[in-house]
Amino acid sequence: MDEQLEQAAETTAETSQEASSSIPTDLSGVQQYLTDNSDLITTYAMKVIGVLVVLFIAWIIASWVARIINKTTRRAELDETLCRFFAKMARWAILLFAVLGCLGLFGVDVTSFAVVLGAAGFAIGMAFQGTLSNFAAGVMLLVFRPFKVGDAVSAGGVTGKIVEIALFTTIFDTPDNRRIIVPNGSIFGSTIENITFHDTRRVDVAVGVDYSADLKQTRDVLMQAAQENHDASTGNDPVVYLSELGASSVDYSVRVWAKTADYWAVREKLTESVKSGLDAANIGIPFPQMDVHLDQPQVAASA
Repeated sequence: MDEQLEQAAETTAETSQEASSSIPTDLSGVQQYLTDNSDLITTYAMKVIGVLVVLFIAWIIASWVARIINKTTRRAELDETLCRFFAKMARWAILLFAVLGCLGLFGVDVTSFAVVLGAAGFAIGMAFQGTLSNFAAGVMLLVFRPFKVGDAVSAGGVTGKIVEIALFTTIFDTPDNRRIIVPNGSIFGSTIENITFHDTRRVDVAVGVDYSADLKQTRDVLMQAAQENHDASTGNDPVVYLSELGASSVDYSVRVWAKTADYWAVREKLTESVKSGLDAANIGIPFPQMDVHLDQPQVAASA
């Protein structure tokens, strides 16, 4: 046992002496080592310098491209969130390609990285399929802008005022002061009604009168009510339209124009004026009624 330990110690000492002898201990030895390996050192030094230069240039180009994209998207009046997102995506894409190019200078096979990134992207896409769908819909909403913050919109089964348009969701405030957050995929994939897109709206009030009422007198009464509530600044004229002859009434449609912000107030006022005008002219407004006839049972003749 002692002999084996002595042999192991001697072997370790010899290995240490050989390793120390390969390392230059004086200035002449260092110079000789550098001379012998000058080609290798020069090659790697040039590669390192080249990598640093490439990364520096890529950083400058990425920052410049990001600024250009940010300014361009702002001039196109895109949403602030979308402008920053496009700028950052362009910047990091340039830097990623620069890093992959630098790895190629050192002999690293970058195709393996492309395969890994592709597989990771596919897995992430499958896991976040719904989220990515909402993200794509959010981008489309911000680009095409079917509505903006402050508009009254009916979309995705919700009607309310737009509070915020984000990349994944849109926030509504309903008329009864409820806040509803709707995924963008539900909005972009359905019909969108922008209620306040135009400055003016047409107000329609339907009314039915008795068949015995005079047509000219009824039209005059309804036109007077329409003119009292019509906004002439819209450039349109009020209309009283005889729509149809109903089952129990002659049906009219009174149409006036108003500013969008005054729609509901004008509608209520117009309905009140129509009812008051017809009452003052003694023109009746029939209501649905049903006549029930009971057949008298036949009494059998007595034998």
